[in-house]
Amino acid sequence: MAVDVCIFDAYGTLFDVGAAARQVADEPGREDFAAVWQALAETWRQKQLAYSWLRAVANAHANFWQVTQDGLDFALEAHSMDGDLELRERLLALYWELAAYPEVPSMLAQLKAAGFKTGILSNGSPDMLSGAVDSAGIGEFLDDVLSVEDVGVFKPDARVYDLVGKAFSTSSERVLFVSSNGWDAGAATGYGFQTVWVNRRGEPVDRLPWKPSNTLTDLSGIPDLAGKL
Repeated sequence: MAVDVCIFDAYGTLFDVGAAARQVADEPGREDFAAVWQALAETWRQKQLAYSWLRAVANAHANFWQVTQDGLDFALEAHSMDGDLELRERLLALYWELAAYPEVPSMLAQLKAAGFKTGILSNGSPDMLSGAVDSAGIGEFLDDVLSVEDVGVFKPDARVYDLVGKAFSTSSERVLFVSSNGWDAGAATGYGFQTVWVNRRGEPVDRLPWKPSNTLTDLSGIPDLAGKL
């Protein structure tokens, strides 16, 4: 059965999660932050993901905005910047307006022109996702934006992937799921989706029971791949 629905993870896949820290590093008077922003952004992202997994297995759900703040607080303390409340607020404000990767609008436009249905499936809360989609100007290319808040648990719980079939009235094998997280793409393969791991940094494949169906280095090749599946 051919693919007719293309679903994207949001943070790190469509939206550059390092953009907030990078922008602050370029602002006047932030020389101290400029020296550590890359390491801090990496710690922030790692803790954001880790806290989502831990809350899922501990049945202690909180929305992704809380998890994002908790991850940032850890990162700021780890890099001895936890006393800078102005920095914290600036980083959090910019997280609502993360830049999309350069190829995203064109890629989504090509999918829509080819007749595919498109959407987002994200750990993000609905208000966060709405802000990011509006800031990136890609709402016209999306048929739906799905949040884990509808089921109250983070990926890779199968109930999250269930949202796609319900929203698009389709079977799993007709879905191409795209994520920059290898574990997410792998778990979605195990669920039954056809998958793409967008491996921008050339990382090794996660040691899990399932592997992504396909691997690309960016999103520009998605329309061509989707048309062949």
